[in-house]
Amino acid sequence: MKIISYNVNGIRAALKKGFIDWLQAANPDVICIQETKAHKEQLDLTEFENAGYPYHYWFSAEKKGYSSVAIFCKEKPNHIEYGTGIESMDFEGRNLRVDFDAISVMSMYLPSGTNAARLDYKFNYMDEILEYATELRKTIPNLVICGDYNICHEAIDIHNPKMKGVSGFLPEEREWLGKFIDSGFIDSFRFLNPERQEYSWWSYRANSRANNKGWRLDYAMVTEPLKEKISRAYILPEAKHSDHCPIVVELDV
Repeated sequence: MKIISYNVNGIRAALKKGFIDWLQAANPDVICIQETKAHKEQLDLTEFENAGYPYHYWFSAEKKGYSSVAIFCKEKPNHIEYGTGIESMDFEGRNLRVDFDAISVMSMYLPSGTNAARLDYKFNYMDEILEYATELRKTIPNLVICGDYNICHEAIDIHNPKMKGVSGFLPEEREWLGKFIDSGFIDSFRFLNPERQEYSWWSYRANSRANNKGWRLDYAMVTEPLKEKISRAYILPEAKHSDHCPIVVELDV
């Protein structure tokens, strides 16, 4: 199973930049989208169906043009879980899960901490999603949580590890991500590529992408029971529909 995760920073903008052609060429079994910034009523859904994804699911923020996640599948899932049931998380449309026979896949968009209020919200979300994922694994042990975690875990994951006081690389955020992994997840990319310094997000400022001054903010976290099933994990920096790029994990399930 080939799973892609992609923060598109606006699905309507991405569509105008050739997203559908890219999707058909990339040909994942499942693609987890973050930051669609759209409700499905605002889109021509036949575009995704004609591209080979007849099963598409959308969980959007109450506020239009904000946040929101989606998952497109080639095969029909057994069950779709919209949100987490935690109101403080769900009103911003940040979690969507599809369950298949052998595996469940979640698209998650963890908040950024752009100011003090949002940083407080981010830390609250982090606490809640860790508790939620821990409980979820008791009934769904074969789980992949893909998405934009808005955190660089280690120095190798950021172009300037001396950066201080910036959300996304705060000691408390990095410690939490370590705790999340230690709770029973594997960072699939780092598991197979322990030394590779690659990024999944670049600022639009100062020609950051051209100079590869990036951050690895996007992860495909795989639960421990799937460890031996991870066959490939890689990043696709040549896809340029967003300030993020897609990440991929392939599992033998």
